[in-house]
Amino acid sequence: MNFVWLKHILPRGLYGRAALILVLPVITIQLVVSVVFIQRHFERVTEQMTGSMLREIVLVIERADSAPDLASAQKQMGALEEALDLRLDLPAPGPVPTGDARKFADFTGVTVMKTLREGLPELRAIDLTNGGSVQLWTVTQNGWLSIRFPRGWVSASNPHQLLVLMVFVSVLMTVIAYLFLRNQLRPIQRLARAAEAFGKGQILSYRPTGALEVRAAGRAFIEMRDRIERQIEQRRMMLSGISHDLRTPLTRLRLGLSMLPEDEETRDEVRAMERDVTDMGKLIDAFLSFSREEAVSGEAERIDIGPLVTQVIGDSQRAGHKVSLVDAPGEPVEVTVRPDALRRALENLIGNAVRYGSLAEVTLAPRARSLWIVVEDNGPGIPPDRREEALRPFTRLDPARNQDRGQGVGLGLAISADIARGHGGSLQLGESTRLGGLAAELILPL
Repeated sequence: MNFVWLKHILPRGLYGRAALILVLPVITIQLVVSVVFIQRHFERVTEQMTGSMLREIVLVIERADSAPDLASAQKQMGALEEALDLRLDLPAPGPVPTGDARKFADFTGVTVMKTLREGLPELRAIDLTNGGSVQLWTVTQNGWLSIRFPRGWVSASNPHQLLVLMVFVSVLMTVIAYLFLRNQLRPIQRLARAAEAFGKGQILSYRPTGALEVRAAGRAFIEMRDRIERQIEQRRMMLSGISHDLRTPLTRLRLGLSMLPEDEETRDEVRAMERDVTDMGKLIDAFLSFSREEAVSGEAERIDIGPLVTQVIGDSQRAGHKVSLVDAPGEPVEVTVRPDALRRALENLIGNAVRYGSLAEVTLAPRARSLWIVVEDNGPGIPPDRREEALRPFTRLDPARNQDRGQGVGLGLAISADIARGHGGSLQLGESTRLGGLAAELILPL
């Protein structure tokens, strides 16, 4: 059986689910106890008390029927009224009802009526709504007889007290359990905040607390965070060292090539080798830039994203590129970012757009929980099956891109994606519906 629809109505937060786990069994137990135990218990008690009262009512009706005349019957009713403490009227005053009456919430009244009807089928009417008393009407040989007695004689009094007490104790225990549960959930929330901050490139002070399982998870997170930081530092040092060491032989090669004699036979080959050395220099510079991890450097700040995007677009326009901001919200949109890193990501995306196209447009689109910065161009775009590959470092999709404006080293999109992940967001590539080229969507959490 498919219960997928339950996911849409169940709470999503940890507090809500914990409260549901806590409260649902309490409510279920209350319902079971109320329906199965209390109701059946009071039904049996009501049946016994009504059965005892039924014998007295039968006696009264028999005396009224056996009297030779109305005066004798009234005399006997007076004696029984004093002996049994009943209110007996013969004949009954006023009009005689034609049906039974009880209050809607009078659940034991059903049992009272059922027991009286089974013992006295000739009863004309039963009224349980008259100020905590029971009134019966039946016909005798000497006219209509009205019998009235307190309701407490046929059913247990104040059965709701047990329910009220049970509900009060349940609410009290639920509050106590919730306070205890909140203390157990706080360490999990602190661990979640520390993990979320680390995913955004921030290091929050965290100390494992709480239950043994939560402490174990916290220690595992700290060890994982330390290992990742060591691996990042080792990668940075390795790339930086390799790139730095390669500069020396490249310098010697460039110097050696410049000292070669130029003649008709070797001129073209020397120039080709010089271009190769220049390309290798660009690659080494890219390695150094990537190894310094400028994409995740700097401290996070809460800023209005509009001026930063406008400034980056202005810098690109002064460089002679056709870039414009086509859509942005009228009010400020504040996000927590590292400004220098985000600036570099935007510069890479805009630079990539104007390198492979002649026009670029930027859109700011705040959503419910995220901010979308979309950079579109009118270039050839990237095929859907190669967009994931384009986000990898040092990947150049030369056949799919315009070569008239030069080629990079394959780090622009990779660095931008790295910056987005460092902020807890992502970089997605798609097709521009407005310009027909590539649409780079930089998504940041609000």
